[in-house]
Amino acid sequence: MLDGILTFFFFKDFIYLCDRETARERGNTSRGSGRGRSRLPAEEPDVGLDPGTPGSRPEPKADALTTAPPRRFEKPSAIQQRAIKQIIKGRDVIAQSQSGTGKTATFSISVLQCLDIQVRETQALILAPTRELAVQIQKGLLALGDYMNVQCHACIGGTNVGEDIRKLDYGQHVVAGTPGRVFDMIRRRSLRTRAIKMLVLDEADEMLNKGFKEQIYDVYRYLPPATQVVLISATLPHEILEMTNKFMTDPIRILVKRDELTLEGIKQFFLVVEREEWKFDTLCDLYDTLTITQAVIFCNTKRKVDWLTEKMREANFTVSSMHGDMPQKERESIMKEFRSGASRVLISTDVWARGLDVPQVSLIINYDLPNNRELYIHRIGRSGRYGRKGVAINFVKNDDIRILRDIEQYYSTQIDEMPMNVADLI
Repeated sequence: MLDGILTFFFFKDFIYLCDRETARERGNTSRGSGRGRSRLPAEEPDVGLDPGTPGSRPEPKADALTTAPPRRFEKPSAIQQRAIKQIIKGRDVIAQSQSGTGKTATFSISVLQCLDIQVRETQALILAPTRELAVQIQKGLLALGDYMNVQCHACIGGTNVGEDIRKLDYGQHVVAGTPGRVFDMIRRRSLRTRAIKMLVLDEADEMLNKGFKEQIYDVYRYLPPATQVVLISATLPHEILEMTNKFMTDPIRILVKRDELTLEGIKQFFLVVEREEWKFDTLCDLYDTLTITQAVIFCNTKRKVDWLTEKMREANFTVSSMHGDMPQKERESIMKEFRSGASRVLISTDVWARGLDVPQVSLIINYDLPNNRELYIHRIGRSGRYGRKGVAINFVKNDDIRILRDIEQYYSTQIDEMPMNVADLI
């Protein structure tokens, strides 16, 4: 009980800090109005932030603030300072921020604030592009809302449909899930949408790409007309912002410019490997040289993941691997091992590149350069979480140098050739 009381006062201060930091930045913030793309943040003016004025800021719910240990929330990040208040006000919000800066906590705190715990119906729906990310969101919400007795279910493909139906019939305040399974539950009338107040699209750029766009629209058509929509991601290309006009009403845009998207604290290097078949020996040499906490190795295809995993194990290296063709139970087991530290190296496709949070990851190796520039940011953002230091090493063939320079120019970042003392940087 004492922990709950102490944490209540902490989160009250935390949301106050969001207001205070936002007010401090007001003079330096460019604002816009209406719909459409803006390279700079466009927020409504912050009015009456004097802490002594009644009603000057959204009053946090006691239950919503009585949550997880405060050590993870010593100071609100930039995205939390600017987005939480607007979401709590009920505004549609497009929020963009770097990986590892607390985007998930931003919408989780806001979701908990909007719930009526006495009503055992789904009031918030959170969609994510991968099953693992949906489960991570569910666990984070349950931890944050521990003292609220909040009910949150992960509704994902590859799991037992009957269990989903049973959980939803029991009553869930929040559902986090992947679009296909969520829409299936809506069509079966197991997931009732009449009480939903908020729709959150996490990793919105991926969610609104061709693979998920129609599924998102299918889900949205079943939601109440006044549903608040929140889009959060590390990257929001121009064409994605245009799509939001179809289902957002006068959204607040909280965006960072492209040249602000470098991941502070992550050292980025490249290693020239003249031929594809030499990459494996290079990786083994690197593996022998470095002492790492945990690392993720990214490949572009499932076949390459399987091949590299087999080669590494044949060379007596202990590695795990994961990609989208694996059964859900196996993926969950691999994630559990990796989170616990039982497995130190994970070889994966981009199914692991978005949103997943394992703070101990200190090294990212791009065995293959990603197929697009946005994925580069998502991949290397798996290291250096919450201000910890991280290193990203890119294996590049001679014809990849042009792609690497394009990434540098696009994000106004610098990727240097790997130094001999790279082990000292991890």
